[in-house]
Amino acid sequence: MSDRLCINSGGMINTVLSAEELLSCCTGVFSCGEGCAGGNVFKAWQYWQKHGLPTGGSYESQFGCKPYSIAPCDTVIGNITFPGCLNSTVQTPSCEKRCKSGYPVELDKDRHYGVSVDQLPNRQIEIQSDVMLNGPISATMEVYDDFLQYTTGIYVHLTGNKQGHLSVRILGWGMYEGVPYWLLANSWGKQWGENGTFRVLRGVNECGLEANCVSGMPRLG
Repeated sequence: MSDRLCINSGGMINTVLSAEELLSCCTGVFSCGEGCAGGNVFKAWQYWQKHGLPTGGSYESQFGCKPYSIAPCDTVIGNITFPGCLNSTVQTPSCEKRCKSGYPVELDKDRHYGVSVDQLPNRQIEIQSDVMLNGPISATMEVYDDFLQYTTGIYVHLTGNKQGHLSVRILGWGMYEGVPYWLLANSWGKQWGENGTFRVLRGVNECGLEANCVSGMPRLG
């Protein structure tokens, strides 16, 4: 959503929208899911269209109205070392009704909205066209045991049991030694995979990726 806002405004609106807002406030009719326990990508985009999202950066940046309130785990960012997490999940933050203390803009005046949300068809050319014209899109893929061992290369599921689902961003695509791939951004930190990104076999609906793509357009006025 942040990417598309920047791209479709020609760089005039270059900000970061709040993941904290979606995590903690997307409840009721537009419920995105279970907070820190997972959620629904399509409903998250619908929330952006209906209610808008304020600004909010990462935990360490403390940028914007509602920055992320949960510290990263087992990583070094700048000159700050974050220890490993004690638990695999944490309690979902409460939905704050105002911006952080000292932020100069009221919450509702800080919101940016979407004007459309679309579930894309399971067709490679349409996914590529949307990314090329409008920017990265969201996708959901099945996660298996062997994905948890990924470090580099083009991922193809070969072994192991299904562990759940993962929401990612499709950034682009390419070919490596004749093998087509999608370039994706994960949310597990830059120390994971290929500097926080990974590649997945393209054109075969690997792990259900191409059948579960969502995009939308931002309101610019």
